[in-house]
Amino acid sequence: MKCAGDIQLVRTIKERCRICFTCVRECPAKAIRIVEGQAEVMPERCIGCGNCVRVCSQNAKQVLDAKPDTAAMLASGAPVAALVAPSFPAEFVECGWREFVGMLRALGFTFVNEVAFGADIVAERYRRLLADQDGKRYIATTCPAIISFVEQYHPELIKFLAPVVSPMVAEARVVRNVYGDGVKRVFIGPCIAKKGEAASENVPDEIDAALTFQELRQMLAEAGITPGNVRPSDFDPPHAGLGALFPVSRGLLQTAGLDEDLLTGHVVVTGGRHNFVQALREFEKGDLNTRLLEILACEGCVMGPGVTNEAPLFTRRANVSRYVRERHAALDLARFRADLDGCEEIDFSRGFKVYDQRIPLPPEDELREVLVRMGKHGPADELNCGACGYDTCREHALAILEGLAEHEMCLPYSIEKLHRTVKDLAASNEQLASTQEALLNSERLASMGQLAAGIAHEVNNPLGVVLMYAHLLLDQHGRNPGLGQDLTLIAEQADRCKKIVAGLLNFARQTKVLRQPFDVCELVNRTLQTMPPPAGVEVRVEHGVADPVAEFDRDQIAQVIVNLITNGYQAMNGGGALSVRTRGDADTVVIEVADTGAGIPKENLTKIFEPFFTTKQIGKGTGLGLAVSYGIIKMHNGGIAVHSNTDPAQGPTGSTFTVTLPRRAPSA
Repeated sequence: MKCAGDIQLVRTIKERCRICFTCVRECPAKAIRIVEGQAEVMPERCIGCGNCVRVCSQNAKQVLDAKPDTAAMLASGAPVAALVAPSFPAEFVECGWREFVGMLRALGFTFVNEVAFGADIVAERYRRLLADQDGKRYIATTCPAIISFVEQYHPELIKFLAPVVSPMVAEARVVRNVYGDGVKRVFIGPCIAKKGEAASENVPDEIDAALTFQELRQMLAEAGITPGNVRPSDFDPPHAGLGALFPVSRGLLQTAGLDEDLLTGHVVVTGGRHNFVQALREFEKGDLNTRLLEILACEGCVMGPGVTNEAPLFTRRANVSRYVRERHAALDLARFRADLDGCEEIDFSRGFKVYDQRIPLPPEDELREVLVRMGKHGPADELNCGACGYDTCREHALAILEGLAEHEMCLPYSIEKLHRTVKDLAASNEQLASTQEALLNSERLASMGQLAAGIAHEVNNPLGVVLMYAHLLLDQHGRNPGLGQDLTLIAEQADRCKKIVAGLLNFARQTKVLRQPFDVCELVNRTLQTMPPPAGVEVRVEHGVADPVAEFDRDQIAQVIVNLITNGYQAMNGGGALSVRTRGDADTVVIEVADTGAGIPKENLTKIFEPFFTTKQIGKGTGLGLAVSYGIIKMHNGGIAVHSNTDPAQGPTGSTFTVTLPRRAPSA
């Protein structure tokens, strides 16, 4: 609502906001902006209807507090009049109206007046408007929230707004006429929008403060005022007539002696968030051709957001009706008519201004781009579920473009995003587990390499002595039938031990890497030429690397390729296919050797690079081939990985070894 000082009628207590978007859904003006998951009420768009306050289960909405200003006026010594809304019987059900007035006087109010008398005046003005046969159509202006909604979101309808003040302002002008300009006027009622109307530049200096019933109860409680400790009193004149029916739906019509004739449709009455918005749309289009459209933002003022009584609608209406019957039975009609006639010289008209807050429609391509980002690739994806607080996905997209909403407000979008996040986390967790396992394996192999290097150095020297003397003895006594065979066995086994020690040294990589530029594809081809496949085995070569030249130790990498090809051949005793593939990028080259053998059992995958581990028969291998290959690759700052499948139900069986080498030696 545009009002003096651009006051903010409602604000959000961020610590309590639970991001449920209920306030967004219930706000007819879409005055709630979501920023980083928090709801903010935009004062320039707010109409003060209070729907957000009513529906917030976390009490996260805070209404502009008029208690301090009211208390200051009551303490100032100046005369202060309480202008009580006619809906008070729906709130203060615990006491009679005389006790209620007595409590207000005990709180310090000099005068206590019924806004219902102002409603009688307003009703008379509407009766006169409709009595004119000029055929002009009107929208009732008794509800300030409706006025603000028209001024901000349907400015073309301003010309239809009835130029009559609300009952609150009418009563304020009556009080000033009776008691003079020196009296302060405080409105007490069920409505938050009245706080905005009190500060509106269109009806300035009429109301000094606007309290809700909830705020009045707080002030009475702080002062210790109860119905039992006050002197009952009557309202100050002028007393009201049927204007006390204003807070219930169609109260204006009955007060003004008008009928909502369904045959003629000259008068239409409605209320509530959905109904008043729809009624204004139809009125603007011309579909609702009526003389008077009487609409309220609530379902009657008895349901206003400033009411604390939890009783249902019809119970509240019954309380108001009961009070009106009691008061009307004792009403001095002659005095009432004289009081109305005495107000004929008072001006009860008002004006309106345009405060256009409508959001222009963006180009369709921009709207479609936002929808696509939310996963709405076509009309079938626009579920219009309303979980975001907007009626349609397109309205939500428009709000995003205007900075009023966020993509995460879309529940299907958030769920899909959560699913993707869960999948990504699962993949990351699997990758982390694999990396952790590889790290543990690397640490274990590094420890074994250090141990192997130490053993090899310690054993190598005495083994050399044994081997030298065995050959000397064999040269001297080789022809001796008794010694020759034994000496030959000693020399052969010593030679075998020397090869094992050399393998351990290769695994520990105590030798240096001599890096030179070589063509990896050519190296693979030459190695395969020297290793013809066994019968029944087919060899396939696929080179997919654009630049095959890399810096590595040719002999050592050739040894790795030989070991992998040999293992592949031996894994396919019954025949199969061996595939050797190369690929790479700007930083690495990759060599893959894949066989179609039986595969490596899962429990053995973590052991295959350990020295002396082998699944081959005794005498078929030392178990150093893969261990040596692992050491060579690590010396090249590369990596070696294996993927294997032993279950035919999960796909072709076999193993794939992947060697990754850096193209260049790392800089020192």
